[in-house]
Amino acid sequence: PSAKGDDKFITTDYLQQCRVHRNTAYQALKDACDDLFARQFSYQSLSEKGNTINHKSRWVSEVAYIDNEAVVRLIFAPAIVPLITRLEEQFTKYEIQQISNLTSAYAVRLYEILIAWRSTGKTPLITMYDFRQKIGVLETEYKRMYDFKKYVLDIALKQVNEHTDIIVKVEQHKTGRSITGFSFSFKQKKSATHSVESKRDPNTLDLFSKITDKQRHLFANKLSELPEMSKYSQGTESYQQFAVRIAAMLQDAEKFKELLPLLRKLGFQ
Repeated sequence: PSAKGDDKFITTDYLQQCRVHRNTAYQALKDACDDLFARQFSYQSLSEKGNTINHKSRWVSEVAYIDNEAVVRLIFAPAIVPLITRLEEQFTKYEIQQISNLTSAYAVRLYEILIAWRSTGKTPLITMYDFRQKIGVLETEYKRMYDFKKYVLDIALKQVNEHTDIIVKVEQHKTGRSITGFSFSFKQKKSATHSVESKRDPNTLDLFSKITDKQRHLFANKLSELPEMSKYSQGTESYQQFAVRIAAMLQDAEKFKELLPLLRKLGFQ
């Protein structure tokens, strides 16, 4: 980020990371900037007399789009600039691929909250009010606990557990019968035991389809980019997410038979 808070985001940067179509990538960036423009946050500071000052600010003060160049420009709010320019010192850093498969903004924010406590593997108690603010839920959104869990917390937990490098457990804290906060514990996934499938020899032929796991994933990636496969895609999922589903489809004898002409088109023998 620049000192004046004027930054440019180019669609190709996002496209290379998430492997989505150019138009999809640009629209996703525009949607994200629109959402960011509507969001606000609160923070506190001290006055010269030592009294608490309660601030409320937006994240960005201006957003601009250059459609013909697939470029998004935004200007961060004045309160944000001093914070983002100290990114190396003050902010939690993580590898972008850890969140590239997260489709929920709440999942991304939950992951960021958690890895700030990576050294201990657990968070302190976070009050309900603070957690809603940290995860980006507005005061008017999901007021009922049932809705908050269903549309925010449960989805975020599921995606973090499935698509990042950590496994998370949540503990509810109550005052009487009301939930007043949460705490989280998490541990690093063991990379060697991601799935039962990973224990198989990647060159072992499947009994029915005569395709190895290595070939299945290779051709799934190729199939995900074929126009003929568009009827199998779901919404705006990335090529990577689509390829994972295709790899699973190729384990089904009927689906494999259905996709065999396309596989042969790609060179499968």
